[in-house]
Amino acid sequence: MIDSLNEQILKCLQENARQSNAEIGRQVGISSPAVSERIKKMEDVGIITGFTTMVSPYEMGYQLKAIITLRAFMGKLKPFLVKVTSMDEVVNCYRITGNENIVMEVVLRNQKHLEEFIDQIISYGESKTQIVLSKVVKNNAIKKA
Repeated sequence: MIDSLNEQILKCLQENARQSNAEIGRQVGISSPAVSERIKKMEDVGIITGFTTMVSPYEMGYQLKAIITLRAFMGKLKPFLVKVTSMDEVVNCYRITGNENIVMEVVLRNQKHLEEFIDQIISYGESKTQIVLSKVVKNNAIKKA
């Protein structure tokens, strides 16, 4: 399913999903309908799982971004997994192996908001917080293994 043309189409979409099929076709050397058909097939088999809009947290009023890990207390992991889905501050949350059970990427208005967020999760486990200073790699394209 992933031949070199599909790989090139995926690269184009990951760089800018709003570009037209005609523009992608010009870049990869096929017609717009052929691009459309290939994209549809990749959606059908689950290679392409959706299209999203990237929003600037800063422009939306969030001054801080943090990575917070959580080491859940005995019996608190499952309740936390339910709770975290309703927490607006959480941009990404992963269940992980190792000493901690959870790693979250969160956006916060300020230090007071960070304190309030930590107060919400403290009953679920021991947390560690790192403030993000800058992004070094941004949405790097996923390539065929």
